[in-house]
Amino acid sequence: MIQTIRNAWSVPELRKKLLYTLLIIVIYRIGGAIPVPFLDSAVIESWFEDQSSSGNIFSYLNVLSGDNFSKGTLLALSVSPYINAQIIIQLLTYALPPLERLAKEGMEGRKKIDKITRYVALAISAFQAWAYYLTLKNQAGAVLYTSADGTFAKVFSEIVIIACFTAGSFITIWLGNLISEKGIGNGISILLFAGIIARIPTDVWTNIQYMKIDGAKYKILVPLLYVIYIFMIALIVFMNNAERRIPIAYAKRVVGRKQYGGQNTFLPIKVSMAGVLPIIFAMAFMSLPSTLELFITPKEGGFYEKVLNVFSYDHPVYGILYFVLIIAFNYFYVSIQYNPVEIANNLRQANGSIPGIRPGKPTVDYLRRVMSKITLVGAFFLGLIALFPIIFGVATNLPVAMGGTSILIVVSVALETARTMESQMMMRHHKGFLE
Repeated sequence: MIQTIRNAWSVPELRKKLLYTLLIIVIYRIGGAIPVPFLDSAVIESWFEDQSSSGNIFSYLNVLSGDNFSKGTLLALSVSPYINAQIIIQLLTYALPPLERLAKEGMEGRKKIDKITRYVALAISAFQAWAYYLTLKNQAGAVLYTSADGTFAKVFSEIVIIACFTAGSFITIWLGNLISEKGIGNGISILLFAGIIARIPTDVWTNIQYMKIDGAKYKILVPLLYVIYIFMIALIVFMNNAERRIPIAYAKRVVGRKQYGGQNTFLPIKVSMAGVLPIIFAMAFMSLPSTLELFITPKEGGFYEKVLNVFSYDHPVYGILYFVLIIAFNYFYVSIQYNPVEIANNLRQANGSIPGIRPGKPTVDYLRRVMSKITLVGAFFLGLIALFPIIFGVATNLPVAMGGTSILIVVSVALETARTMESQMMMRHHKGFLE
């Protein structure tokens, strides 16, 4: 990775793209420090410290925003509305025929889908901004006005706060698009990467403070935690590159005086096809009960209170359901992304076949069996990564600030960005850069 960046820095054009990307990241981090009017940031941080360990939706949003969400700043919503919009549109593309036709129209269809995604992101960001305002007003008491200010002041402050959060979300989308067009890598992923990386110094300092509290216990656990992080990064890199290669043989055919086909190749199937999306789906689903607690006070000893206890972050049932949902969502996402029938038809049209497997339905059945096994391995990998902070925290009583999901996002984005730089260097035919 470091060698790739060094080699890319030697190319003037790539150096300009790297500097441009760094400039956008700096602007993004500065925007994350701009306070929103009519909000008390100190009250928000104090309230969020009490909520961060409950496993609700706010913990998830805070990870995506790089701690901006817990401070109530301009870019508090960050990339979460756009990520949610992308997921929704991607799922609807396989459910709605009009969107499916747009997806098959090439570049023009892709531009129309991107435009629709932005409109959906606008609606989601406005809704999240309104919901966050109500939470800060009713739960945290962080909105700065008194009953003597009058109705106009209350309405005006509400409009300003919601507008700032919504505008901040679209500023983030705009900055991400600038990186995608003029910088290196996927812009939204880079900003997500930058937000998570920005939390590392705070997390390290927090762990150092734990070592000072009880030297005998935490002086062993904290270094052990970082050793596990190193092994986890190595595992993520390995699984990210792991793939099952199915051999493909193409039949020879003669057209005029030329012979086509006859070569052998392979069909790669990645072990971790869905990336971090199944974890995001499962995390959003599992956080719903504890999130509703912020708006509805459960009756003591009632059914809803018992449900909340089961869905608490450190309850065994929570961990089991979380793990099962990750596996289920992983299978669901892979099933809509990879169609064995379509792959088998494409192979038959290209005069290709899997050695020992007849074309048609036998090929489809074989691909389904292989993809089912590969998907199960990838799902167990994601489940272990996601459950690590829960298991480690319960076993050691040491809060894990940076969980496996954050590490998975950081490593995946870093690997994808490195591949992008390598491909751009290969396009320029600079011999020896990748050696």
